[in-house]
Amino acid sequence: MNTFKKKERLNSKKNIQRLFEQGDNFFSYPFKIYFYLYRAEVKNYEASVLFSIGKKQFKHAVDRNRIKRLCRESYRLNKTLLNSKLEETQNSMEVAFVYIAKTSPEYDDLQKKMKKILLRLAPENFE
Repeated sequence: MNTFKKKERLNSKKNIQRLFEQGDNFFSYPFKIYFYLYRAEVKNYEASVLFSIGKKQFKHAVDRNRIKRLCRESYRLNKTLLNSKLEETQNSMEVAFVYIAKTSPEYDDLQKKMKKILLRLAPENFE
């Protein structure tokens, strides 16, 4: 199902801190991706996601919000690539997408990059 519900968003300060302190990261332009893979205690084999766009690069909130909206939409449409692998391996993941580019993205380019990133994040690549 292609929805992006509140429970899929990473909003707990404790979990965000754990993600940035204990998690791994990699670059895939235009994002820096932080991720934390862990064994799920309950049957919640999904990724919790956070999107961040820096105020330094984009001064106007309108621009930051537009980029976040595009990122969320491209994630929403492609999240099954990651969630199906998480369910197979019975893992959960916390992911932060930090947008590092200086220019506003095109939707098609963002869509391609998101697919590439989600395939790279699949748990089979880390075992």
